[in-house]
Amino acid sequence: MLDWSDTATAVKAPLPIPTSQDSAHPTGLDAIDRSGGRVSIDEKRMINCRADVNQLLPMKYKWAWEKYLAGCNNHWMPTEVSMQADIALWKSKDGLTEDERRAIKRNLGFFAASESLVANNIVLAIYRHLTNPECRQYLLRQSFEEAVHTHTFQYIVESLGLDEGELFNMYREVPSITEKAAWALKHTQHLDDPDFKTGTLEADQAFLRDLVAFYVIFEGMWFYTGFAQILSLGRRNKMVGIAEQYQYILRDESIHLNFGIDVINQIKIENPHLWTSAFQEEVRDMIRTAAELEASYGRDTMPRGFLGLNAALCETYMHFIANRRCAQIGLASVFDETDNPFPWMSEAMDLKKEKNFFETRVIEYQNGGALTWE
Repeated sequence: MLDWSDTATAVKAPLPIPTSQDSAHPTGLDAIDRSGGRVSIDEKRMINCRADVNQLLPMKYKWAWEKYLAGCNNHWMPTEVSMQADIALWKSKDGLTEDERRAIKRNLGFFAASESLVANNIVLAIYRHLTNPECRQYLLRQSFEEAVHTHTFQYIVESLGLDEGELFNMYREVPSITEKAAWALKHTQHLDDPDFKTGTLEADQAFLRDLVAFYVIFEGMWFYTGFAQILSLGRRNKMVGIAEQYQYILRDESIHLNFGIDVINQIKIENPHLWTSAFQEEVRDMIRTAAELEASYGRDTMPRGFLGLNAALCETYMHFIANRRCAQIGLASVFDETDNPFPWMSEAMDLKKEKNFFETRVIEYQNGGALTWE
């Protein structure tokens, strides 16, 4: 029977390794088990569990549901942000330096491809193998947010009249962007193989590796150089429309990151045999390599830097972020201890200190009854 008790989100003791029969149908697309009885809360697991149709209740991981609700409360659309000041500044001959223009375009080119890579990873890899329904509920919300982010870059490119081919093909044509995209893509490609299934040590570690690659590194590290660059311009009253949209994206990404960290740590609790010393060192090497790729990207986007920001500072910031991510998943630091060179970024990420988004926009909404379907 159903257990409606208020169970803590953390599992107190590791669960037994599932049998092949337990993990045979992780997608939830198998035939309905008519005689299987009701699902108990103790039967729910992050991976290698029968997903069934949608056993949302009884809820085991309330932190996942809370992040889904937080994502819904953070809803925004890029077209609600005025781009008039940005358009005027971009068209002005003396409004921006060439270095600033280069950084902005490189940013847009990287993010335009990256948000699609993250969305593909959610839909093609993570959703298939993460068998918990409350986590899947959040993934559906995150997938929509990734679509909104991609929409944001389309809106910016269109508003500024930028070369669409140049911006949306940078992942092919700019080496520092190509290297990061290629590094991340291999994780999705492996898990998207129709023959790939979790349930073995090797496969489960591959899935865990994918989670680290996309949540800890891609969203938790690689996006932050771009955030620092654009928000630095916004602090100087330049490209304020783009900076506002990046701040909303940063707010979304902060929740994405925290969700991913919680998923990784919960899988570790339930499957301690995966978190071997060798695997931990492999993850630390991933984070170290990622920081080096990001430093290269920083040098490419800011060969000379601009007021208050340069590639060296961004590399220091990446070392700070990398060590922080290691601590969040229980790993030793990969770089010497360093201070945060951009303390104002912490304030930008603190949602309690952000302005009330819903009081800063003016827009006419339509409810469902007012829409026409001609």
